[in-house]
Amino acid sequence: MRHAIVLLTVALLMRWPHAATAAQDVDDPDRLYEQREDTAKSLAAAAIWERRLAAHADDFESAWKLARACYWLGGHVATADRRAQFERGMDAARAAVRIDAKRPDGHFWLAANMGGMAEAAGMRAGLKYRGDIKRELETALAIEPSFQKGSADRALGRWYFKVPRLFGGNREKSLEHLRKSLTYEPENAASLSFLADTLLAMDKREEARQTLEKLRAAPIGDPEWAPETREFQRQAAATLARLR
Repeated sequence: MRHAIVLLTVALLMRWPHAATAAQDVDDPDRLYEQREDTAKSLAAAAIWERRLAAHADDFESAWKLARACYWLGGHVATADRRAQFERGMDAARAAVRIDAKRPDGHFWLAANMGGMAEAAGMRAGLKYRGDIKRELETALAIEPSFQKGSADRALGRWYFKVPRLFGGNREKSLEHLRKSLTYEPENAASLSFLADTLLAMDKREEARQTLEKLRAAPIGDPEWAPETREFQRQAAATLARLR
C-alpha cells in the first residue's frame, strides 16, 4: 500500500510542471498568440487583451496587440465573421493611437485592419478606406521607418499595387516601397510575396519567378512571424506551379 502511495506521489510531482505550464499558457495571451494557427487560441488571446483594455483604458500594449490579433483573425475566421474582426481591430488600433499617437503600432495596425476591411467589403465599398490607410501608413513610416523591419514600406507597396491607378495606385511606387522594405530584411516573406505580385502584374515574369523561389527557400527567420511565413511560402509554391 505504501509503495503504491509513493508511486502516485511521484507521478503527481512529475505531472505538476506540465499542468503549471498549461495553466500559464491559458492565462498568457502572448503564449496563446504564438499558437495562432489554432484559431481557438488566437481568439482566446484576443479576448484577454480585450478584457485588459476594457479594465484599463490607457493600456497601450493590450490595445495594439488586440488590433494585431484581430487582423490575423480577420483573415482566418469564417467569411461571415471577418468584417466583425476587422471592425474590432480598428477600434483597438484607434485606442492605441489615442493612448500614444507618437508610436507607430496603433497607426500601422489601424491601416492593416482597414485594409482587411476594404478587401472583405469588395473593391467598390473598400475604396472609401484608401485615403485613411495611406495616411496611417505614412504616419507610421514617418515615426519609425524600420518599424517591424520595414512594415510600413511593405504595406505601402501593397497599397500602391492594390489601389486602381485612377485612385492613386502606381506599380512603380509599389516596387520602390517593397524594395525599400527588403533593405531591412532581405528574406522577409511578406515583402517577397508582395514584390512577386507586383512584378507579375508588370509582366516581369522571370524576376517574379526568382523572387518566389527565394521566398520558398527562405528559412523561417524571426519566429514571431513564423505562421505568416509558412502561409506566404505555401502561396509561393502554388504560384510557381502555375508559372511552369
